[in-house]
Amino acid sequence: MIRVAKTMKRYLPWILNYLRHHSTNAGAEAMNAEIQEVKYRARGFRNRANFRRAVLFYCGRLDLHPF
Repeated sequence: MIRVAKTMKRYLPWILNYLRHHSTNAGAEAMNAEIQEVKYRARGFRNRANFRRAVLFYCGRLDLHPF
């Protein structure tokens, strides 16, 4: 019981924030999971630009029709 109370005390600001605003970081966590999946599938990129392009493509923010 003491352990639960200490945990509640430690996370109280975040709990209250959720109760006030009903917002979480679930969207950021989902995006991070997608990026980690890209890294896992690729098994390494030759350079940072290729990794960036892959992340933008799989996360849906790459314009495939630039002209």
